[in-house]
Amino acid sequence: MLALLFNDFYDLWNMRVLVVEDFRPLRESLVQGLREAGYAVDEAADGETGLWHARSGEHDVIVLDLMLPKIDGLTILKTLRREKCPSHVLVLTAKDTTEDRVRGLDVGADDYLVKPFADANDRILGVGDLEVDTTRRVARRGGRPLDLSGREYALLEYLALNAHRPVSRTEIWQHVADFNASLESNVIDVYIGLLRKKIEREGSSRLIHTRRGQGYLLGQNTEVE
Repeated sequence: MLALLFNDFYDLWNMRVLVVEDFRPLRESLVQGLREAGYAVDEAADGETGLWHARSGEHDVIVLDLMLPKIDGLTILKTLRREKCPSHVLVLTAKDTTEDRVRGLDVGADDYLVKPFADANDRILGVGDLEVDTTRRVARRGGRPLDLSGREYALLEYLALNAHRPVSRTEIWQHVADFNASLESNVIDVYIGLLRKKIEREGSSRLIHTRRGQGYLLGQNTEVE
């Protein structure tokens, strides 16, 4: 997975890597993949802990998510560059606009990698009979292709990447491509409604659940509040 891309970014061996990522399944997958590839790996689940580890200066490369609790990734990156931290920084984010890439590189990132990333053996995100192919950027339910707009696909992919946990409207706003309206509008709810109609039609079981006060959750046989 990331380890294969890692070798393309950095022609180094016997490196020590720090992974700073708050989404546990993704963090554990990254850490496992890098360790299996022969790297020494430390990890952190929030920005505060990540900055503490990074300031040690012991890491050749820091894999840094931007959307982190306690301290965000851009603040960490600015702090490390101000303090002359020698580590290379590979920014991970689901935000893939040119503006986002330039912002990350301008404050000191060495490389930029957009989530989700997958190799030939790990490109399908599955929830029940729903499949999201992150390489081809298409989705199927029960083997039937879903006719999704670009924004609908981006929303479904983000929900699938975070399957079985609620994601807030704010998280969706921050991670899915730019919505041309304010966060206070109902545009996210509208797209959730459109997506539900397409993946839950013709008697199919519900996969997108509403959690009051928490957001939306993609999962099977899930009790809602």
